[in-house]
This record gives sequence, structure tokens and C-alpha cells, in this order.
Amino acid sequence: MVPVTFPERRSADVPTDEERVDEALRLLTGPPVALDVAVKRLARGGGVYAWWAPPSVLPDIPGPPNDTDPSRRMLYLGRATSLRGRILRNHLRRSGSSTLRRTLAGLLVSEGFRTTWTDRVVLIPEDEKRLTAWMHEHLRLTWAEDAEPTVIEAELVRRLHPPLNVHGVDPEHIQAAVVAAKNSYNASSGPEQP
Repeated sequence: MVPVTFPERRSADVPTDEERVDEALRLLTGPPVALDVAVKRLARGGGVYAWWAPPSVLPDIPGPPNDTDPSRRMLYLGRATSLRGRILRNHLRRSGSSTLRRTLAGLLVSEGFRTTWTDRVVLIPEDEKRLTAWMHEHLRLTWAEDAEPTVIEAELVRRLHPPLNVHGVDPEHIQAAVVAAKNSYNASSGPEQP
């Protein structure tokens, strides 16, 4: 007897990866929200998020314009298992756990952000607060909830080429100024030498 196999079936209410990417893209390129409003609306579940700024902020770093607010361009795209936790506890608080914060501090050399060494390079506490205030003043946020954001983040980064992202971006889209800023930040402090 020959075993019978059935083609894989997908429930009509379960979106494909492509549909999830398209929906995330629609939400991410929607109207950017001020951070004081965003922190009240962010879900505790997983998803992807995008940071937006006017071209006058970091003018040498080009990024894709927002579909609904062309006066803003995307700077960074990330994923989180908890959108609320990632934004509030990492991106708006600690440089030690936020690539975005470290990159911004490296790009804002003229602002004089100071670092120290713990088990890694981090901003000093006063400058952590100062960077958070700068982010509230200059940046906006969009997000899209998704229970498994890893797959859709990779595709969104590949499509959008956010300038502050380095991982997952095609080499021809990596911004030399961003790489230099990251290196400068990482070299700004180190363990004490004996």
C-alpha cells in the first residue's frame, strides 16, 4: 500500500510571510508618532519598529522618506519580542544595550557625549539622560506588532536600507559615516590599563 500524502494546507486566516511583511511595511511607513505618545501606545508583544527624523537631523545620513510624512526619513529599523520593553528599557534608557543609542552618540560627536567603561563602552549617566531628551525632541517612531518579527525584520531591512542599520543591509547600502561613528564610539573608552 502506498502512503497518501496531502499538500501542505494553510489556514485562510494565517497570513503568509509576504503578507506579514506587507502589513508591517504599511504600518511602519504610516504617520510617525512623537515618543511621549508612542510610549503610551506600545504593545507588550513582539514586532518591528522604525525611527524617523527630519532631514535636518543627521543631514549627511540619507534614509527612505516616510510615505505619509515626507518631511521625515527612516533612520533605523529593529525588532523586539516586547516592543514596549525594547523601546522603553533599551532605546530610551541605556546605551549599553542599544545599538541605536551607541550609533547616535557616535554620530553626534559635536554634541560632546561622554563615555565610560563598565563591561563595555557606555554613556555616562548625565549623557544617557541628555541623549534620551535629544531623541524625544528629534525622533519619531512607528511600529507593527508581529509575534515572530525576525523573518519580517530581515526582509524589511533588505527592502528599505535604513541608514543606521549595518547588519542585514546589502554592502552597497552601508553608510561609511555610520560605520565610522560606531568605531569612534567603541574606541572612546576602554578598560583601565595596568
